[in-house]
Amino acid sequence: MSAPLIRSLAPRTLFALLALFAFASTSLGQGLLVHIDPHHPHPLPRPFPRPTPQPEGQYRIDELAVNARIEDQVARVQVSQTFENVGSRQMEVSFVFPLPYDGAVDQMTLLVDGKEYPAKLLPAKEARKLYEDIVRTNKDPALLEWMGTGLFKTSVFPVPAGAKRTVTMRYTQVCRQSQGLVDFLFPLRTARYTCDAPQKISVNVSIESSQPMKNVYCASHPVTIERTDDTHATVKYESTKEIPSADFRLFYDASTDGLGASVVSYRPDPKEPGYFLLMASPDLDSNNKLQAKTVVLVADTSGSMSGEKIDQTKAALKYVVNNLNQDDTFNIVTYDSQVMTFAPELQKVNDESIKKAIGYIDGLFAGGSTNIAGALERTFKMLNDDDQPTYVVFMTDGIPTTGETNEMKIAELVAPLNEVRARVISMGVGYDVNSRLLDRLSSDNYGRSEYVRPNEDIERVVKLVYSRLSAPVLVDVTVDAEFDENISGPAIQRLYPDGPFDLFRDDTAIVVGRYRADGTAKITIKGKLQGKEKTFAFPAEFASDSKDDTNSFVAKLWATRRVGEIIDELDLKGENDELVKELVELATKHGILTQYTSFMADDTARPSDIAANASRARGALRQLELADGEFGFNQRAAKQFYGRAGNDGIALGGGSRPSATPASGPESERLKEESAELSRLSSFGNATWYDAKNDKAQVAENIVQIGRKTFFNQNGQWIDSSLDADEVKNARNVEQFSDEYFELASKHGRYANGVLAMGGRVVVRLGDEVVSW
Repeated sequence: MSAPLIRSLAPRTLFALLALFAFASTSLGQGLLVHIDPHHPHPLPRPFPRPTPQPEGQYRIDELAVNARIEDQVARVQVSQTFENVGSRQMEVSFVFPLPYDGAVDQMTLLVDGKEYPAKLLPAKEARKLYEDIVRTNKDPALLEWMGTGLFKTSVFPVPAGAKRTVTMRYTQVCRQSQGLVDFLFPLRTARYTCDAPQKISVNVSIESSQPMKNVYCASHPVTIERTDDTHATVKYESTKEIPSADFRLFYDASTDGLGASVVSYRPDPKEPGYFLLMASPDLDSNNKLQAKTVVLVADTSGSMSGEKIDQTKAALKYVVNNLNQDDTFNIVTYDSQVMTFAPELQKVNDESIKKAIGYIDGLFAGGSTNIAGALERTFKMLNDDDQPTYVVFMTDGIPTTGETNEMKIAELVAPLNEVRARVISMGVGYDVNSRLLDRLSSDNYGRSEYVRPNEDIERVVKLVYSRLSAPVLVDVTVDAEFDENISGPAIQRLYPDGPFDLFRDDTAIVVGRYRADGTAKITIKGKLQGKEKTFAFPAEFASDSKDDTNSFVAKLWATRRVGEIIDELDLKGENDELVKELVELATKHGILTQYTSFMADDTARPSDIAANASRARGALRQLELADGEFGFNQRAAKQFYGRAGNDGIALGGGSRPSATPASGPESERLKEESAELSRLSSFGNATWYDAKNDKAQVAENIVQIGRKTFFNQNGQWIDSSLDADEVKNARNVEQFSDEYFELASKHGRYANGVLAMGGRVVVRLGDEVVSW
């Protein structure tokens, strides 16, 4: 279950999208050094450009290594963190560790360069006073985001100028658990408080469960997950010269049921529908033979495929054919000016048919034009069995040049022929494809699109796709919920995937949606198992009002997928004023910028002026008229990424997660530098977006998201995006660092802490009042 590379975007753009999915949260922070000097203020260091020489009291983190072992609900954690004093004078510091969860940590041991230091546990009330004293003394609000729980604190120790100190910490933590879902949180975000990006961060979590594990899901970082058996898993994350913008958040559940499923909910405003995330992982084939399926491979062999591309395509076809299951049926359709098939009709998988198919593939060569319509018509006319799932893998590197060449007519030709609900996986190879045609084919036929850049290996991409598709377990899956509270209309809505989808062996499907009722609900998952209807039901709790933003990533994930769906609909169906307005509102509320709302990164943009911003977005969306070339390719690839955000699997309607592993050689160093710069700029919550026209990651330094809040910087003031001009003008002013200022945290709950920690000039809605400082 290692996280695959996203094939749809160039390597340098992956870093922007990694930043996008480092979902903001106001959860608690990793240990940090606090400079103790009652006579001089020492704000925490920040990774921003500063004059040389460095000011006093600055440090950086050379390495942060986290090793955790979770046995059922108990985590034993060891953290080793090396600090270097890069200032000009000796620092007298105390190491402070805010508790991950209040009262959940015990058996704390702290060592500084191997020498054990006494660590005092301060309960929440006493810790609050310490935080306030430090914030007042240093005139730095950063520590406010951890008010509300206890902390461990060492006695003061020196760090001479230029010296390093390694702090090793061991503790036992009882992980939160709800409805069988274990939630492991390791706060990484205080590694932001350093002069420079940490040289290396590594997280290694091993899980041992007494019950079979179903879902293992990291909500915050691109990780590799290795499953040795049903009760053991290892999760790894590494980064170099990157500044964490999110805490490390890992979920897993254990169950003896055939379908493991869990729900995480988040409702920041009880007056509006909440957000939920459903994780579902099938383990239904252990006592059953594999689900039979039909696979038709449709490969472009036109002249433009000559050379390395045809060799890679042939290798990819062989891989799929050699990995078909015994009860599967299959065929191969190849096309240039003419359309040819391996066999006139679908073939059963056996030794003889496989041998003949390999021989057919060996005889392929590139030449001629591109008859896409003819190939698709031949393919769908041979499909006649809807008792088992059918997958059509359609590959092309060009636009149609013979036969029917009109994009709309080709799409209209296919739809009525698809009588067996075949899932079409369209694969565009290179920049010369009509990317909108591929998306239209996939969208109309229950599938998805993949985009292969000119320098990528077609065989590798096909292997990644088919390795997921090879073993469907539960197909035509739907999700519903029944609450104790009776409401009119559907209780859950705007689900993504937005229709029936398939679940595959070893996959976790990530379904997000909105919910209108709250409290206890019965979740029902229905699908077909071996051709027979199967229903699974389990209880879930939906929050009525979220007092903190621990689960704010769920809202961001839902909004990102919704953005992908809106762009897709505008692309395939044309202009729609309501959808354009909603796209702008999502960008404003959730800080999700795209190629078409990137104008909001301009300091002159006014988030409250929805009408004007919708007009600008409408103009930008005309770029979707370009369907081929690199820009057209990049636009559709980015759209696919948004629509499948946050899913590890290839499950149709799902998605994949980017990896930060760059290429080797000089390109690798350039990418690392670019990644470090993006990491620095986005580490304090700045919005990121993908510039598809220039194929480049961008950061909107005037937009920051803090949990449920998005702020726009206007004339040096951070303004809550939910406010209009009159509310900003009439905001009640509170003096920063006054008693009234600190009371805001107590009055409005944990979510307000992150806002108070922003610093600078701020105008924000907290509860029913608008305040500024």
